[in-house]
Amino acid sequence: MKKYLVTLLAVLTLGSGVASNAAPASTSAGLQLVAEGLTSPMSFVALKDGGALIADQIGVVRYLDPKGTLSETPVLSVTNRLSAINHGTFDERGLLCLAPHPGFEGNRRIFAVYTAPRRAGAPTNYDCTLRLSEFVLPAGNPPHIDPASEKIILEVDKPYFNHNGGRIAFGPDGYLYMSVGDGGGPVGCDIGEGHAPEGNGQNLKTRLAKILRIDVSGPDPARGTPYRIPSDNPFADGRDGLPEIYAYGVRNPWSLSFDRGGSHELFVADVGQMRWEEVDIIRKGGNYGWPLREGFEGFNRQHPEQAPTSRPEKGLRGETLLDPVAVYKNVSAWRNDPEALGISVTGGYRYRGKAIPELAGTYVYGDWSGAQGSPQGRLFAARPSADNSPWTVELIRVGRPYGCVVAFGEDNDGELYVLTNGSTGLTPGRGKVWKLVPAAAKN
Repeated sequence: MKKYLVTLLAVLTLGSGVASNAAPASTSAGLQLVAEGLTSPMSFVALKDGGALIADQIGVVRYLDPKGTLSETPVLSVTNRLSAINHGTFDERGLLCLAPHPGFEGNRRIFAVYTAPRRAGAPTNYDCTLRLSEFVLPAGNPPHIDPASEKIILEVDKPYFNHNGGRIAFGPDGYLYMSVGDGGGPVGCDIGEGHAPEGNGQNLKTRLAKILRIDVSGPDPARGTPYRIPSDNPFADGRDGLPEIYAYGVRNPWSLSFDRGGSHELFVADVGQMRWEEVDIIRKGGNYGWPLREGFEGFNRQHPEQAPTSRPEKGLRGETLLDPVAVYKNVSAWRNDPEALGISVTGGYRYRGKAIPELAGTYVYGDWSGAQGSPQGRLFAARPSADNSPWTVELIRVGRPYGCVVAFGEDNDGELYVLTNGSTGLTPGRGKVWKLVPAAAKN
């Protein structure tokens, strides 16, 4: 995510990948408060008992019981295992995601991603190490995870504090998918310390700027890893790229979710540099263009605020670059444009619940905040287009302030939750979890 001192102005409707002047559609809904007293909630994991686990960026996991009471005692705390984070101010480090194994009810395995201190062997000027770990949550009430049960699965060294990605989900194939940002930096553009000359997005010898896929069913003794490589991964043999890579050319993928219906497509919302925010449907082996492209445009790495004069169609290996399914303008480059929507996309889920029929089949997501120091997040619904053109983007009007949109969650019935932070920093007590409900049901 990123922040600039700007103001949100209007809503964009997309046609051919270029902003339209047509009046945007909108849908009314409500937000029902579910939990509060958090700092910056990053994950909502629904449990079979009707409760949920809520992961907070500061390094704790809390239990929300079926009656709606949030536990005071953490289910898990990894605060002493985190890299340094800036409490009270903006930071992208911390506990980033939580996901149960598909067989969780039987094996009680649960996975987490967090930023750890720079590991031994990492370049000494790097900032932190992105860590994917497994824990065990024994059956019992109240739930409690022994931190000693941690098993480190995969680590990615990061040159800067930002652009971590770090979102995880299990696919219908049973494999674990993980998003990793391009490594960040003070100017972005996929340049600087720890960035390849062509950009990490186009470098297949780094896990940065990638969507990874691994098999956590057991170790691979031949490779010496606690996970295996799915045999159909695009670079499974390791010759042309790292075997964990599933897709590439992403910048800061701030979501990763599978559609629970339809053909179970994998959605990723990728935070842009200055001109465009985008939503992608991830295909195996797909190249999504970063830093050759941003949204539907080419990308100017020297002057990212300017419209490029060309639009590359091929990657460095001659592969066709894949387009996003939806984009919106970023106010950083379109400051006086009434069709600019925000500054940093926050991905969500394709809505398969029943409570809000108007949203059926749409991809529900949001924008983090419209202005530095002023939480003005927004909610959107991207609606599929019949002719396979870019999806139309609608505003979801909820009629109440809710802060920065940090993440989304999904329960056992496909209903959605909006995870917010009432400030642009890590301020204790400002984090809340809301359920998206029909407009008439909001509290």
